[in-house]
This record gives sequence, C-alpha cells and structure tokens, in this order.
Amino acid sequence: MEYSKLFNKNSKLYLSSRPAYPKELYNYLNSICKERGVAWDCACGNGQVAIDLIRYFNKVYATDISENQISNSIKHEGIEYYVQSSDKTNFKDNSFDLICVAQALHWFNYDTFWSEVKRVLKKDGIFAAWGYSWFNIDKEIDTLIQSEFREKIRTYWAPQNKILWDNYENINLPFKKINSPDIEMSIEWDINELFAYMQSWSATRLCIEAEGTDFYSNAYKKIKGIWGNEENKKKVKMNFCMIVGRNEY
Repeated sequence: MEYSKLFNKNSKLYLSSRPAYPKELYNYLNSICKERGVAWDCACGNGQVAIDLIRYFNKVYATDISENQISNSIKHEGIEYYVQSSDKTNFKDNSFDLICVAQALHWFNYDTFWSEVKRVLKKDGIFAAWGYSWFNIDKEIDTLIQSEFREKIRTYWAPQNKILWDNYENINLPFKKINSPDIEMSIEWDINELFAYMQSWSATRLCIEAEGTDFYSNAYKKIKGIWGNEENKKKVKMNFCMIVGRNEY
C-alpha cells in the first residue's frame, strides 16, 4: 500500500478537520533560530504550518509529494509551494535557517532524508519535527472511542504510525539535540468536528473502503449518547511530541 495516496485523495477533508498547532510552538522555534530568513516546511500538506511560519520568516518554501494537497494549500505571497519528494529537492546547498516536519516524519526514508536535510540546512540551522497521536476527552468517552472506533480500525494502520505513537523517541536525530519545552496541544470540538478528525485518519478511510461505514455510524450513535447536544464543545487534549536539533557541522 502506498499510503501517500490516501492523503492525496482526501486533501480537502484533511484541510478542514486537522487541529491547529499552538502559538507556543512557533514562539519557541522563533526563539532558538539564530536567523529567520528562509524556512522549509517539509511534507507541508495543505500549508497549515507554512502559513504560521511566514509570520516569523521572510520566506517559506513548502513541499509535499501529494499534488492534491498542494493544489488545496493555503496561499500567501511569502510562501512558495512545490510538489517534491522530501529526500530529493531542487533547493541549493545551505539554504535554510529552519527545516520542519509536522505530523509526517514517521513516513520518511531516513537514510535518504537526513542526507538531504544536511545538504540544505545552514550551519547553526534548526531541524524540528513534531506530531500528535491519540487524545483524551474524559474517561467515559475515551473508553467508548477505544472500544467502538480505535479497536475497529486497529489492523488498518500503517506500521510507520508506531514511530509517532512512540513519540519519535527512537529516531536517531543526526544533529545536536535540543531539549524542547513541554507544549500542550488542545482544541475545543463538538462531536461532529471530532468525528471529522477521526475520519481523516488513514486507517479509518481504509477500514471504510474495506468494510463500509457501519462501525463509524455505530460509534457515533453510542458516543453521542453520552456527549449530549451535538453542538456541545469539549476539550480534546492531544498527545503531542517534538524533537529538535541544531546543525553544528
């Protein structure tokens, strides 16, 4: 299975359903970058990160292997989008003050990707990757989501997702590691927003393609039974992780 095709086919769903990253994340990156000229948002998806980075950097280049993601990206005069593989770009050597990867590092071929990052990252430049996996709302809802949703799609996850579930702890970062602060990522969602997010998971879409939507509908009904009014907002706290390094070659 070429999992990148899932994101290519569902770029509009991904754009509408994915939570925004906290301002504290970007403030932190801004504080550790010695220069703020040019940043590369690698595997940018719809440009969710690029549009925030441009507030801090003079120029942002954003790349993704999915043509559909790029065509549905958030446009800004300071951002240039390209359909390119993460491990083979047309960028010049020593181009970037910051290279970041959001919610995608677990998909890469590290043998080739790290070589490309080292080539295009400036001396003293920053590499940062972050992501989020599971979430918590409250004990009763969490238990139902586990039994009625997550367990139903369990066999459809790509093996690479475990790298993210392990909080990127087993990734060998080829730069001087920087200890990043604890950053909380949370969002207020109603039940429909929550289910739109869970529908954007690759495993959910594969399960629906293989087995139909009954599990999805049944999970919605059971969880709505304890959620209350479907317009009620609840705090959804994401399991957020981050790794950061400085290029000191």
